[in-house]
Amino acid sequence: MWKEIVAIAVIVLIIGGALFYVIKAKKSGKKCIGCPYSCGCKNTKKGGCSCSSQNNE
Repeated sequence: MWKEIVAIAVIVLIIGGALFYVIKAKKSGKKCIGCPYSCGCKNTKKGGCSCSSQNNE
């Protein structure tokens, strides 16, 4: 029984950490979370990021 509790706690911590990261990134003004150019990206589209095209310029 304690193994299940530990497994659930680990899953909750992982999901909580991911949510914390997303909320913190959105509050800091990032449009594309995970994109290295997210703060200065001018090519953002609704529902996605096209920042990868900046690497070729």
